[in-house]
Amino acid sequence: MIVGQQKDFDEIKKMISGYSRILVLGCQTCVAVSFAGGMREVEILASMIRMDRKMAGQDVEIKEEAILRQCDFEFLDSVKDLVADCDVVLSLACGVGVQAMAERYPDKVILPGLNTTFMGLTEEMGVWSERCAGCGDCILDRTGGLCPIARCSKGLLNGPCGGSVNGKCEISPDVDCVWQLIIDRLKALNQLEKLEEIFPIKDWSVSGHGGTRKIVREDLTA
Repeated sequence: MIVGQQKDFDEIKKMISGYSRILVLGCQTCVAVSFAGGMREVEILASMIRMDRKMAGQDVEIKEEAILRQCDFEFLDSVKDLVADCDVVLSLACGVGVQAMAERYPDKVILPGLNTTFMGLTEEMGVWSERCAGCGDCILDRTGGLCPIARCSKGLLNGPCGGSVNGKCEISPDVDCVWQLIIDRLKALNQLEKLEEIFPIKDWSVSGHGGTRKIVREDLTA
């Protein structure tokens, strides 16, 4: 899932300064799971804005809503009336959702309430960690299902480096050396020979360096 973090309130206050009719719009999928942009976060942030404006003696009209996905035009259409009645939309979605809103409603100011951080998983309640960098050329079949691009501090394709100690990365004793994890996993699977092949220089052209990526499934298009 995409993991996000709510922006600092002072930054949000600065973004919405001057607007009196605000729609705080959440997203009930990825960022809701990471407790950053679901309906609960919408309600809390809206209350904070109301309280701040009241203390400043400023009028404000805030509407609150959360839709299933902000990255899908189908769901964005469900809030068209709310969007029409506001001056600005404060989106608690990932960067994709914010951009989708801007495309769907080009006459409205769309502001990001979150910082999009990474694609990751939930380790435990309140803890999320990065697992995928979306590089466009997956090599997990050769690394035991563990990604060195996203999880190695140096992004090494042929590791481990000389800085790992007792299975930990040199940047912190709390960070596992993913290459040690890869070795241990492949050994347990009796597939350690996979590491005898040197990884070639990675083709980064498929990771977005050639411009915006797009996938077209002709069997699904009209």
